[in-house]
Amino acid sequence: MVLWILLLVTISSGAYTLMARMDQLEAHSVMWGTRARLIAEAGLNLAVLSLRDPEDDQRWTPDGRPYELKYDGATIEVRVTDERGKVNINSADEETLVRLFVANDVEEDVANSLAGAILDWTDPDELVRPNGAEESEYTGAGYQVGPANREFIMVEELLQVIGMPWDLYQKMEPGLTVWSEDSLPDPAYAPVESLLALPDMTLDDAVKFVEERQSKEGNAGLSMALPSGQVAMVSGRGVTYSIVAKATLPNGVWDQIEATISLGGNENGLPYKIMRWKEGFHH
Repeated sequence: MVLWILLLVTISSGAYTLMARMDQLEAHSVMWGTRARLIAEAGLNLAVLSLRDPEDDQRWTPDGRPYELKYDGATIEVRVTDERGKVNINSADEETLVRLFVANDVEEDVANSLAGAILDWTDPDELVRPNGAEESEYTGAGYQVGPANREFIMVEELLQVIGMPWDLYQKMEPGLTVWSEDSLPDPAYAPVESLLALPDMTLDDAVKFVEERQSKEGNAGLSMALPSGQVAMVSGRGVTYSIVAKATLPNGVWDQIEATISLGGNENGLPYKIMRWKEGFHH
Protein backbone atom coordinates (compact mmCIF):
# COMPACT_ATOMS: atom_id res chain seq x y z
CA MET A 1 0.00 0.00 0.00
CA VAL A 2 2.85 2.39 0.84
CA LEU A 3 4.43 1.72 -2.55
CA TRP A 4 1.11 2.38 -4.32
CA ILE A 5 0.69 5.63 -2.40
CA LEU A 6 4.24 6.70 -3.29
CA LEU A 7 3.57 5.88 -6.95
CA LEU A 8 0.32 7.92 -6.90
CA VAL A 9 2.08 10.89 -5.28
CA THR A 10 4.90 10.69 -7.86
CA ILE A 11 2.45 10.65 -10.77
CA SER A 12 0.45 13.54 -9.31
CA SER A 13 3.59 15.58 -8.66
CA GLY A 14 4.81 14.96 -12.21
CA ALA A 15 1.48 16.01 -13.66
CA TYR A 16 1.42 19.23 -11.62
CA THR A 17 5.05 19.96 -12.59
CA LEU A 18 4.23 19.45 -16.28
CA MET A 19 1.18 21.71 -16.02
CA ALA A 20 3.22 24.41 -14.28
CA ARG A 21 5.89 24.17 -16.99
CA MET A 22 3.29 24.44 -19.77
CA ASP A 23 1.69 27.44 -18.08
CA GLN A 24 5.10 29.07 -17.82
CA LEU A 25 5.84 28.45 -21.50
CA GLU A 26 2.42 29.82 -22.47
CA ALA A 27 2.99 32.94 -20.36
CA HIS A 28 6.39 33.48 -21.99
CA SER A 29 4.86 33.00 -25.44
CA VAL A 30 2.17 35.59 -24.73
CA MET A 31 4.73 37.98 -23.25
CA TRP A 32 7.17 37.73 -26.18
CA GLY A 33 4.35 37.91 -28.72
CA THR A 34 2.94 41.03 -27.06
CA ARG A 35 6.36 42.64 -27.00
CA ALA A 36 6.88 41.91 -30.70
CA ARG A 37 3.47 43.37 -31.57
CA LEU A 38 4.12 46.56 -29.61
CA ILE A 39 7.51 46.99 -31.29
CA ALA A 40 5.80 46.47 -34.67
CA GLU A 41 3.41 49.27 -33.69
CA ALA A 42 6.44 51.42 -32.92
CA GLY A 43 7.68 50.72 -36.45
CA LEU A 44 4.35 51.81 -37.88
CA ASN A 45 4.46 55.07 -35.93
CA LEU A 46 8.04 55.71 -37.06
CA ALA A 47 6.81 55.30 -40.65
CA VAL A 48 4.05 57.87 -40.04
CA LEU A 49 6.62 60.24 -38.53
CA SER A 50 8.76 59.93 -41.66
CA LEU A 51 5.78 60.41 -44.00
CA ARG A 52 4.97 63.68 -42.25
CA ASP A 53 8.54 64.96 -42.61
CA PRO A 54 8.47 68.18 -44.69
CA GLU A 55 11.93 67.46 -46.15
CA ASP A 56 11.69 65.37 -49.32
CA ASP A 57 15.17 63.91 -48.94
CA GLN A 58 14.40 62.73 -45.38
CA ARG A 59 10.97 61.24 -46.05
CA TRP A 60 10.69 57.53 -46.79
CA THR A 61 9.85 56.58 -50.37
CA PRO A 62 6.39 54.97 -50.29
CA ASP A 63 6.85 52.43 -53.07
CA GLY A 64 6.96 49.25 -50.98
CA ARG A 65 10.73 49.17 -50.47
CA PRO A 66 11.89 47.71 -47.12
CA TYR A 67 13.31 49.93 -44.38
CA GLU A 68 15.13 48.11 -41.57
CA LEU A 69 15.41 49.54 -38.07
CA LYS A 70 16.80 48.38 -34.74
CA TYR A 71 14.75 49.02 -31.62
CA ASP A 72 15.31 47.67 -28.12
CA GLY A 73 17.25 44.68 -29.45
CA ALA A 74 14.60 43.84 -32.05
CA THR A 75 14.74 44.19 -35.83
CA ILE A 76 11.88 46.04 -37.49
CA GLU A 77 11.20 45.84 -41.22
CA VAL A 78 8.76 48.45 -42.51
CA ARG A 79 7.27 48.78 -45.99
CA VAL A 80 5.14 51.76 -47.01
CA THR A 81 3.04 51.93 -50.18
CA ASP A 82 1.20 55.00 -51.39
CA GLU A 83 -2.38 53.96 -52.21
CA ARG A 84 -2.10 55.96 -55.45
CA GLY A 85 0.03 53.10 -56.72
CA LYS A 86 -2.82 50.59 -56.54
CA VAL A 87 -5.82 49.78 -58.73
CA ASN A 88 -8.98 51.37 -57.36
CA ILE A 89 -11.71 48.77 -57.86
CA ASN A 90 -14.33 51.53 -57.63
CA SER A 91 -12.99 53.64 -60.49
CA ALA A 92 -11.16 51.17 -62.77
CA ASP A 93 -12.89 50.74 -66.12
CA GLU A 94 -13.73 47.43 -67.75
CA GLU A 95 -10.66 47.43 -69.99
CA THR A 96 -8.33 47.91 -67.01
CA LEU A 97 -10.01 45.15 -65.01
CA VAL A 98 -9.90 42.70 -67.90
CA ARG A 99 -6.23 43.48 -68.48
CA LEU A 100 -5.49 42.86 -64.80
CA PHE A 101 -7.33 39.52 -64.76
CA VAL A 102 -5.71 38.29 -67.97
CA ALA A 103 -2.27 39.22 -66.60
CA ASN A 104 -3.10 36.94 -63.65
CA ASP A 105 -3.63 33.95 -65.97
CA VAL A 106 -7.42 34.22 -66.18
CA GLU A 107 -9.02 33.14 -69.46
CA GLU A 108 -10.29 36.14 -71.43
CA ASP A 109 -13.96 35.11 -71.34
CA VAL A 110 -13.79 34.62 -67.57
CA ALA A 111 -11.95 37.94 -67.24
CA ASN A 112 -14.74 39.69 -69.16
CA SER A 113 -17.37 38.10 -66.88
CA LEU A 114 -15.53 39.13 -63.71
CA ALA A 115 -15.03 42.70 -64.94
CA GLY A 116 -18.70 42.99 -65.90
CA ALA A 117 -19.81 41.60 -62.53
CA ILE A 118 -17.62 44.09 -60.66
CA LEU A 119 -19.06 47.02 -62.62
CA ASP A 120 -22.61 45.75 -62.03
CA TRP A 121 -21.79 45.47 -58.32
CA THR A 122 -20.93 49.17 -58.10
CA ASP A 123 -23.49 50.73 -60.45
CA PRO A 124 -26.81 51.81 -58.86
CA ASP A 125 -29.14 50.21 -61.41
CA GLU A 126 -30.50 46.70 -61.93
CA LEU A 127 -29.65 46.57 -65.64
CA VAL A 128 -27.35 43.71 -66.56
CA ARG A 129 -24.44 44.87 -68.70
CA PRO A 130 -22.85 42.48 -71.23
CA ASN A 131 -20.95 39.80 -69.28
CA GLY A 132 -22.27 41.30 -66.04
CA ALA A 133 -24.50 40.04 -63.22
CA GLU A 134 -27.35 41.52 -61.21
CA GLU A 135 -29.75 40.08 -58.61
CA SER A 136 -31.22 37.33 -60.79
CA GLU A 137 -27.78 35.97 -61.78
CA TYR A 138 -26.71 35.79 -58.12
CA THR A 139 -29.95 34.07 -57.10
CA GLY A 140 -29.66 31.59 -59.96
CA ALA A 141 -26.10 30.74 -58.89
CA GLY A 142 -27.23 30.04 -55.32
CA TYR A 143 -25.96 33.22 -53.68
CA GLN A 144 -27.86 34.45 -50.64
CA VAL A 145 -27.33 38.12 -51.51
CA GLY A 146 -26.87 40.01 -54.74
CA PRO A 147 -24.73 43.00 -55.75
CA ALA A 148 -24.68 45.96 -53.37
CA ASN A 149 -25.23 48.55 -56.15
CA ARG A 150 -22.80 50.90 -54.45
CA GLU A 151 -19.04 51.38 -54.35
CA PHE A 152 -16.89 48.88 -52.50
CA ILE A 153 -16.24 49.98 -48.93
CA MET A 154 -13.31 47.61 -48.51
CA VAL A 155 -11.27 45.46 -50.87
CA GLU A 156 -12.42 42.27 -49.13
CA GLU A 157 -15.94 42.83 -50.52
CA LEU A 158 -14.56 41.75 -53.89
CA LEU A 159 -14.95 38.17 -52.64
CA GLN A 160 -18.74 38.64 -52.67
CA VAL A 161 -18.74 39.30 -56.42
CA ILE A 162 -20.11 36.33 -58.35
CA GLY A 163 -17.37 34.12 -59.79
CA MET A 164 -14.46 35.67 -57.84
CA PRO A 165 -12.07 32.83 -56.81
CA TRP A 166 -10.25 33.04 -53.48
CA ASP A 167 -6.83 32.23 -54.96
CA LEU A 168 -7.17 34.96 -57.62
CA TYR A 169 -8.20 37.48 -54.98
CA GLN A 170 -5.16 36.58 -52.87
CA LYS A 171 -2.83 37.14 -55.84
CA MET A 172 -4.29 40.53 -56.69
CA GLU A 173 -5.10 41.92 -53.22
CA PRO A 174 -1.72 43.64 -52.55
CA GLY A 175 -2.34 45.80 -55.64
CA LEU A 176 -5.97 46.74 -54.98
CA THR A 177 -7.47 49.66 -53.08
CA VAL A 178 -10.64 51.67 -52.49
CA TRP A 179 -8.77 54.76 -51.27
CA SER A 180 -7.17 56.26 -54.37
CA GLU A 181 -8.80 58.68 -56.80
CA ASP A 182 -7.29 57.69 -60.15
CA SER A 183 -8.60 55.00 -62.45
CA LEU A 184 -5.07 53.73 -63.19
CA PRO A 185 -2.28 53.06 -60.68
CA ASP A 186 0.57 55.55 -60.41
CA PRO A 187 3.65 53.53 -61.49
CA ALA A 188 5.94 55.62 -59.27
CA TYR A 189 4.50 53.77 -56.26
CA ALA A 190 2.80 50.71 -57.76
CA PRO A 191 3.61 47.18 -56.58
CA VAL A 192 4.00 44.40 -59.13
CA GLU A 193 0.38 43.31 -58.58
CA SER A 194 -1.07 46.64 -59.76
CA LEU A 195 1.48 47.33 -62.52
CA LEU A 196 -0.07 44.39 -64.36
CA ALA A 197 -3.14 46.56 -64.97
CA LEU A 198 -1.12 48.93 -67.19
CA PRO A 199 -1.01 48.47 -70.98
CA ASP A 200 1.86 46.46 -72.48
CA MET A 201 3.06 45.29 -69.05
CA THR A 202 4.19 41.71 -68.49
CA LEU A 203 5.01 40.08 -65.17
CA ASP A 204 8.74 40.08 -65.94
CA ASP A 205 8.63 43.74 -66.93
CA ALA A 206 6.75 44.62 -63.74
CA VAL A 207 9.21 42.76 -61.50
CA LYS A 208 12.24 44.37 -63.19
CA PHE A 209 10.64 47.82 -63.03
CA VAL A 210 9.97 47.55 -59.28
CA GLU A 211 13.47 46.23 -58.59
CA GLU A 212 15.05 49.10 -60.54
CA ARG A 213 12.77 51.70 -58.95
CA GLN A 214 13.53 50.50 -55.43
CA SER A 215 17.26 50.57 -56.14
CA LYS A 216 17.07 54.35 -56.56
CA GLU A 217 17.22 56.61 -53.52
CA GLY A 218 15.05 59.47 -52.41
CA ASN A 219 11.68 60.97 -53.35
CA ALA A 220 12.69 64.04 -55.32
CA GLY A 221 13.17 63.75 -59.07
CA LEU A 222 12.72 59.99 -59.25
CA SER A 223 11.67 59.11 -62.79
CA MET A 224 11.78 55.97 -64.93
CA ALA A 225 10.35 54.85 -68.25
CA LEU A 226 7.82 52.02 -68.48
CA PRO A 227 8.01 49.44 -71.29
CA SER A 228 5.24 51.41 -73.04
CA GLY A 229 7.41 54.55 -72.99
CA GLN A 230 5.34 56.27 -70.29
CA VAL A 231 7.49 58.14 -67.76
CA ALA A 232 6.85 57.29 -64.11
CA MET A 233 7.70 60.25 -61.92
CA VAL A 234 7.07 60.99 -58.25
CA SER A 235 4.47 63.74 -58.05
CA GLY A 236 3.51 65.42 -54.80
CA ARG A 237 2.73 63.82 -51.49
CA GLY A 238 -0.05 61.34 -50.96
CA VAL A 239 -2.57 61.18 -48.15
CA THR A 240 -3.37 57.48 -47.74
CA TYR A 241 -0.74 54.79 -47.26
CA SER A 242 -0.55 51.07 -46.55
CA ILE A 243 2.10 50.17 -43.97
CA VAL A 244 3.44 46.71 -43.14
CA ALA A 245 5.60 46.62 -39.99
CA LYS A 246 7.23 43.35 -38.87
CA ALA A 247 9.19 43.11 -35.60
CA THR A 248 11.52 40.17 -34.93
CA LEU A 249 12.91 39.66 -31.42
CA PRO A 250 16.42 38.25 -30.75
CA ASN A 251 14.88 34.87 -29.82
CA GLY A 252 13.15 34.63 -33.22
CA VAL A 253 9.63 35.50 -32.09
CA TRP A 254 8.01 37.94 -34.51
CA ASP A 255 4.74 39.75 -35.07
CA GLN A 256 3.44 41.88 -37.90
CA ILE A 257 0.93 44.68 -38.33
CA GLU A 258 -0.70 45.69 -41.61
CA ALA A 259 -2.52 49.01 -41.61
CA THR A 260 -3.88 51.54 -44.05
CA ILE A 261 -3.72 55.06 -42.66
CA SER A 262 -4.77 58.52 -43.78
CA LEU A 263 -2.51 61.37 -42.73
CA GLY A 264 -4.07 64.27 -40.87
CA GLY A 265 -5.33 64.75 -37.34
CA ASN A 266 -8.44 62.99 -36.06
CA GLU A 267 -10.86 63.46 -33.20
CA ASN A 268 -8.55 61.56 -30.83
CA GLY A 269 -5.65 63.90 -31.45
CA LEU A 270 -3.64 61.33 -33.42
CA PRO A 271 -1.65 62.53 -36.47
CA TYR A 272 -3.38 59.96 -38.68
CA LYS A 273 -6.64 58.07 -39.12
CA ILE A 274 -6.72 54.27 -39.28
CA MET A 275 -8.66 53.06 -42.33
CA ARG A 276 -7.79 49.38 -42.05
CA TRP A 277 -5.96 47.31 -39.40
CA LYS A 278 -4.77 43.70 -39.36
CA GLU A 279 -2.64 41.99 -36.71
CA GLY A 280 -2.08 38.54 -35.26
CA PHE A 281 0.63 37.24 -37.63
CA HIS A 282 2.93 36.28 -34.73
CA HIS A 283 5.15 33.22 -34.77
